[in-house]
Amino acid sequence: MRKLALIVVVLAIGAGIGFWISNRRASVAEGQAKPGAGFAALPGSLGAEDVDGPYEVVKGWPKDVSTLPGNEKWTYGAAEGVFAESPNRVYMLFRGELPKMAPPKARLLPEVGPSISFPVAGLWRDTTTASPPGTGGTDNNMAEWMTAWEGKAPDIGIKGPPYRKMGVDANWENCLVVVDGQGNIIETWKQWDKLFRRPHSVYISPYDPDKNVWVVDDNIQVIYKFTHDGKQLLQTIGTPEKEGADANHFNRPTYIDWLPDGTFFVSDGYTGTRVAKFDKNGKFIMDWGMKGGPRGGGDNEPVETRPGYFSNVHGIAIDQKTRQVFVNDRNNHRIQVFDENGKYLREWKVDASPSSLHLLYIGSGNTIWTFDRTTNKMVEWDLQGHLLYAWGTMGNFPGALWGVHGLSVDQDGNLYLAEVDNGRVEKFAPKAGANPAFVVAKPNYSAWKD
Repeated sequence: MRKLALIVVVLAIGAGIGFWISNRRASVAEGQAKPGAGFAALPGSLGAEDVDGPYEVVKGWPKDVSTLPGNEKWTYGAAEGVFAESPNRVYMLFRGELPKMAPPKARLLPEVGPSISFPVAGLWRDTTTASPPGTGGTDNNMAEWMTAWEGKAPDIGIKGPPYRKMGVDANWENCLVVVDGQGNIIETWKQWDKLFRRPHSVYISPYDPDKNVWVVDDNIQVIYKFTHDGKQLLQTIGTPEKEGADANHFNRPTYIDWLPDGTFFVSDGYTGTRVAKFDKNGKFIMDWGMKGGPRGGGDNEPVETRPGYFSNVHGIAIDQKTRQVFVNDRNNHRIQVFDENGKYLREWKVDASPSSLHLLYIGSGNTIWTFDRTTNKMVEWDLQGHLLYAWGTMGNFPGALWGVHGLSVDQDGNLYLAEVDNGRVEKFAPKAGANPAFVVAKPNYSAWKD
């Protein structure tokens, strides 16, 4: 009897396993047969590669700055930032203008080395190295442009004889341009070009009913606050041309984000190693952060692992639900998370070797977005750092990405990306039926909505 019972049990277990395997195979086969099963931004899309993720690039947007009367010889310089106040009013921030010219034909460069040619992969002008930081228009000498480059560090930036001239090789005009939904240029804030040295990011606080415009300039070491129409400069936070790390000085500040009460946080910065906190009126409250880690890619200083130590603080974003502050510790290849008073909470390493993140964005969502200059991809993580989605490919054709340095989303869900290397701002419209989990969240709107 015991043997018979054992045989029955074994047969029952075998039948159960066989039934499970059969169902599993059927389920897999059924899943494979379903159109769009798998990892795709647009379920059911045929032949897709998700080059632009859940978006469709809006070709021909915006109009080139060369369409302005008398400006036919110039095009946009390095695109540093973008902010969409609404689908019909978008601020774009550039490091001046560059000569408008056709791409050169491919040619060999035997003077450099054997089998070397240019351009490579269609890329021929990196606008972030071609565009000047600006000197206020007091000197046509390119050598002076480069003394202001990258925080005046002697071991960083472009070296060479003073053979480039302002007005010939670059033009310090139209740093801030406003366009409508069709990409038509509706405003140029040329009256303020003389204030800018290396404008880095542009914003309107979602909690400001007056919709004042903020511009962070990392080279002149200040944050400007303008009226909405650009007619008045309301406030200058920081001391022009004087670096530091206190209530009145920055050290190449980069980005800003706000809390609902108007409190804002500044990532400070390229050569600074802190986060600075201010009240809604721009009064300094506190800061945190210590210098630690490599200053750049060329030295042997080890990557920092201690909490609260930074190297190149290049991005900041706030989760409005928890009031946690996410900081891009760029040269240490990690994201550090703090409470609003600078208490360290957690971090995650960026799993790319090496990574070079440009920005952080949360908005009204439950995920955080960034762009990695190394991989040329837009990357979405949950707020613990788990990968959710990534898209993008390097290039200069419409929809490709090269050096995304600024990001904004309007009330209709359109995504705007400023590319510092391509020298352009691109507009991406969400595809109908796209997976909403892969779409960049809209901003937090409180004081105004359009």
